[in-house]
Amino acid sequence: MFIDYLIESIKKKKSPVVVGLDPRLELIPDCVKKKYYDKYGKTFKAASETILEFNKVIIDNVYDIVPAVKPQIAFYEQYGIEGLDAYIKTCKYASSKGLLIIGDVKRGDIGSTSKAYSSAYIGKSDIEGEKLEAFPADAVTVNPYLGDDCLKEFIEDVEKYSKGIFVLVKTSNPSSSQIQNLMSGDKKIYEIVALMVDGWSSNYVGEYGYSSIGAVVGATYPEEAKMLRKLMPNSYFLVPGYGAQGGTAEDVVNSFNDDGLGAVVNSSRAILYAYKREEDKLVENYGAAARKEAMKMRDAINKVLEKHGKKYW
Repeated sequence: MFIDYLIESIKKKKSPVVVGLDPRLELIPDCVKKKYYDKYGKTFKAASETILEFNKVIIDNVYDIVPAVKPQIAFYEQYGIEGLDAYIKTCKYASSKGLLIIGDVKRGDIGSTSKAYSSAYIGKSDIEGEKLEAFPADAVTVNPYLGDDCLKEFIEDVEKYSKGIFVLVKTSNPSSSQIQNLMSGDKKIYEIVALMVDGWSSNYVGEYGYSSIGAVVGATYPEEAKMLRKLMPNSYFLVPGYGAQGGTAEDVVNSFNDDGLGAVVNSSRAILYAYKREEDKLVENYGAAARKEAMKMRDAINKVLEKHGKKYW
């Protein structure tokens, strides 16, 4: 079961940190880009090769200190088929290093279309009886706003293939309140979604008491996280918004249960491009800078969890 694998890796590495692999060409060191621009010109192929090399260096520097990576597929899709090739190769490389892959794809649609999305990302695609994996991932993010028939297809594959999903509940962006905070009866929309997630998740609880059906809860909303933690006691939280979006270790503590488990915290820009904040700014050390930042984040979160009596190790 996905969630058991995730918890075991968290405990082994003493880290609830997830590294978001969100490659931005303008922030990748010139020393990486130049060789591929010289070879392929400023093309999708050059972008793909640049991203893949950059990601591999990041992975090589963090695989032993974090349990998972979270590639956001939009940063790959924008470069067409070549970009998606980099996404697939990144996922396979990270998996070969023992990392779990959370595909940040935010898919969700009506029944048959949702089934196709699920087959692509956590299930298997059927080519006249031949079952093939299209995009390798251990879990994905999903959008619940089309209702039950949107998610039941994903949930079927969660069970069939021992995968996981993280349902968007309260996202980290500032304008999330425009829809997620609207009242319906005596509850906000995100509270209603949370109750739906709790209903689904209770059927897929692993040996540690947590479900492979989790929730996305932004680090930028710590008070909401405290309430949502009570509404979804068995759901693991994927917590974006740490670092560049302003979330801190104190902000994420409410996403954890008293056992110190219950959440993984994602950081993308702050880790990937940490070399830009190093005093010497030696671009060839961008991997080492990312490792240093990931360890700093891990230690900060662990310190706060211990302070609040939520030590998990």
